[in-house]
Amino acid sequence: MSSRFDIIHKDVAGRIGRLTTPHGIVETPTVMPVINPNLQTVKPSEMKDFGAEILITNSYIIYRKEELREKALKDGLHALLDYEGPIMTDSGSFQLSVYGEVEITNEMIIDFQQKIGTDIGVPLDIPTPPDVHFRRAEEEMEITIERLKAARKMVAGDGMLLAGPVQGSTYPELREGCARTLSEVGFDIYPFGAVVPLMESYRYADLVDVIAASKKGLDPTAPVHLFGAGHPMMFALAVALGCDLFDSAAYALYAKDRRYITSRGTYHVDNLKYLPCSCPVCISHSAEELKKAHNCTELLARHNLYVTFGEVREVKQAIWEGNLLELVEQRCRSHPRMLDALKQMYTYSGWLEELDPASKSTFFYCGPESSKRPEVLRFGEQLDRFNIAGSALIRSSPVKSESLYDNVLVFKPPFGSYPLELAEIYPLNAEVLRAPDHESLEQAYLNTIRLAELNPDAQFTFLVQDRSDHPLLKKLGGMDNFTVVYSQSE
Repeated sequence: MSSRFDIIHKDVAGRIGRLTTPHGIVETPTVMPVINPNLQTVKPSEMKDFGAEILITNSYIIYRKEELREKALKDGLHALLDYEGPIMTDSGSFQLSVYGEVEITNEMIIDFQQKIGTDIGVPLDIPTPPDVHFRRAEEEMEITIERLKAARKMVAGDGMLLAGPVQGSTYPELREGCARTLSEVGFDIYPFGAVVPLMESYRYADLVDVIAASKKGLDPTAPVHLFGAGHPMMFALAVALGCDLFDSAAYALYAKDRRYITSRGTYHVDNLKYLPCSCPVCISHSAEELKKAHNCTELLARHNLYVTFGEVREVKQAIWEGNLLELVEQRCRSHPRMLDALKQMYTYSGWLEELDPASKSTFFYCGPESSKRPEVLRFGEQLDRFNIAGSALIRSSPVKSESLYDNVLVFKPPFGSYPLELAEIYPLNAEVLRAPDHESLEQAYLNTIRLAELNPDAQFTFLVQDRSDHPLLKKLGGMDNFTVVYSQSE
């Protein structure tokens, strides 16, 4: 099967890509606004004004309502929604998860999606909720795989793209195994399903596990869709883990509940004194005017869309500049559960390091979690490349006695010690704290201990310019080839 997805730029596991569909090319990462065929807060034809390149709607809802079904079969899905760009259609799996059953089979919904001209179709998978018994999750995953294989046989050629939803509840081994099996079958897009309950309960750390496990089972170049992820607060995190497409009904659902979205969280509009945004809605209304507007729901939906796609552009720019992780760390400090997710993401730094470009823009230290970034891990794994012979001075900033030593090394937390000649090379050109925190010092000392162990014949003098009582510094001082000297005694 020829590739429908081209990657044009990368950072961490995130990427800017181009997905080719029957109705045009979509640049990712991006969000697909959810369109309810029965109730449209914002018209599909207006979605491009906000930055949308692709929409998503529910083929099961269209199928069940005779008027919509007949129009879609007669004129096509795009005419039904009055939208010329790419459209993805869900299959009714969401209704299955809510109501326990749907009045349609997998084969029927795939056939219907093909007949109405959808760009990306989704089989009727089983969205297993979190925390169910392992055996249930495994059995439902196996049913999903069989349905997806049947759908793959029905859909071939250059017509409708077919999604292969990855299931497996909250069991990483099931998620990875499911993804690996589906990858062998071959689908055009791989949605990660049944994750909405995790996001609704702020279980973002568990969501990280689901994404990472699923990604490990896929070809790293395969496009990924995170089902139901519509809040801009978590886009940067999900993109850094390798997600390309999101779908959002949040813009409309939140508006109906008078909620105002920002990239840092959500406000209830009735609690706002000021509007902290400069979108067209917010610069043309005061907070009081917005609250009292007869079309407040529509205005909030529009604001929410502007913010959503503004964050998409922010994420893309971060990928382009090579500082996506800095954006992730900023966004993840917007909520304690997001900070949990950041810490959990860095438990996968070994995997992320394999995908992360070796050279990009300046590394910015943003807090204790930065000590676990893939770049720091990579540096530690490459210490055996440094061959130090003779005497070596380790210092944080230039000193007069440097000329007395055969080697001069720079000490910079969280990396540790490295030859002065590498000081301007990424990531050692990092912008870091003037007063290092405990976590960055710990990682730097560990790497320095490792460097001394790898070069037992060298004699190291570590000039400590800020007195520290870190226990690892005492360990360094106890090594046979290591001497710790405080700056005032130089």
